[in-house]
Amino acid sequence: MSSGLSILYDTIRWEEKALFDAAKKKGVDTKMVDCKSLSIDLDKTEERHGTAIQRCVSYYRSLHSTAALEGKGVNVINSLNTSIFAGNKLFTHMLLVKNGIPTPFSAVAFSEEAALEILEKRGYPMVLKPTVGSWGRMIALLNDRDSAEGIMETRETMYPIYQVYYLEEFVNRPPRDIRAIMIGDQVIAAIYRYSGDGQWKTNMALGGKAESMRITKELEDICIKAKNVVQGQIVGIDLMESKEKGLVVHEVNNTTEYKNTVRVTGVDIPALMIDYAMKSRK
Repeated sequence: MSSGLSILYDTIRWEEKALFDAAKKKGVDTKMVDCKSLSIDLDKTEERHGTAIQRCVSYYRSLHSTAALEGKGVNVINSLNTSIFAGNKLFTHMLLVKNGIPTPFSAVAFSEEAALEILEKRGYPMVLKPTVGSWGRMIALLNDRDSAEGIMETRETMYPIYQVYYLEEFVNRPPRDIRAIMIGDQVIAAIYRYSGDGQWKTNMALGGKAESMRITKELEDICIKAKNVVQGQIVGIDLMESKEKGLVVHEVNNTTEYKNTVRVTGVDIPALMIDYAMKSRK
């Protein structure tokens, strides 16, 4: 690890390239660190210093490398607490609710039978999400008992985390959601993400379309609160416009993607991230 600024990655996407280019333009001594090649002697007592921007795609690689580096004295953005809280949808939801931040109705069950009982009481449709995951993968819309049983039966054979049934209401909303990018205490850019053809999900990876939006005081206030509950520094906040509740937060992203936000808003997010990282150096 560099004693200056490091960008930690396991897959180089547009975002990581843009970060490195922004640092280079600013004359910041920056090292790209492939987490897959990283090894850390945990028993050595000397501390490392410097700042690392955590950009690993893998939740588990991100979480554990952040823990190890923080333990060695590195200033990691985002911190281990943020990795834990924001990396798990259930953990995030509980913090949001505890702090009075509007969210979609959600419930969790720990067996197929218990999940079906929730669905029968609450009613269909509902959305089944993995507590850990991104890009809209493994998210399913449960329209009736038959579809719910079929999907859950398959997941009973998967890795144990997929047998934690996190259920969320199918929010009555326009065919879009909101992605807001926060650096420090400021919402620097926000976009609408519209569902792609034949899709109900708004993920860009699934063909969704992006459009710039105006940052309102209401949006700013709720995003600041959501960022603070996960102890975030640089995060993406995902919200929906519920016709019953108004703005609701359904996810906080620890290593948020921002390519489409830059493209449609023109905001130089990588440069602002580098500026923030340099100011936060120990």
